[in-house]
Amino acid sequence: MKTLLITLLTSIFLLSNPPGNPGYKVGDKAMDFKLKNVDDTFVSMADNKENKGYIVVFTCNTCPVSVLYEDRIIDLHNKYASKGYPVIAINPNDPKVKPGDSFEKMKVRAKEKGFPFSYIFDSTQEITMAYGATNTPHVYIVERVKEDYIVRYIGAIDNNSKKAEAATKLYVEDALTSLLAGDPIATPSTKAIGCTIKWSAESKKKLGK
Repeated sequence: MKTLLITLLTSIFLLSNPPGNPGYKVGDKAMDFKLKNVDDTFVSMADNKENKGYIVVFTCNTCPVSVLYEDRIIDLHNKYASKGYPVIAINPNDPKVKPGDSFEKMKVRAKEKGFPFSYIFDSTQEITMAYGATNTPHVYIVERVKEDYIVRYIGAIDNNSKKAEAATKLYVEDALTSLLAGDPIATPSTKAIGCTIKWSAESKKKLGK
């Protein structure tokens, strides 16, 4: 009876507190990074002090959902970079699990699509784990507050992964419109939709998977 009770309590605890790093919540301070871009330079958010913040998108080459969103990510950068919120795209996937997400393949894809934004590789997956990204694509809008980067939005780009024109909720655009106007963000978090991140064996151990 005692053993059964302990097992039941343990199960309840695990359900309410799943293993792994939960990552950031809206309002948290996000860590900066210095990761390699497809042009072989290293990129961090601190590189440009003039930016008001960033649209950080965890995405990749191989996820069909990420591919469907590529043009929309380009549009977001083209629309908001001049307003102080450029895109930084981060590939979180382990290329041993997904060879199509290797750094060399990233270079090919960036050239094919003409990405106007930085496309950087989280080779250790440490940044991905710190942020708590789970899917590709997964968006974090961060606002620069003095020397810090505060998370203002987490989640999906919009509510239709198949067709941009069919989306009725433009989560990222709405969040940025409010942020730029100094207004509260009506929907500061949504569920990211897309493929699960492909973790290395070492990352899985750290996450308790």
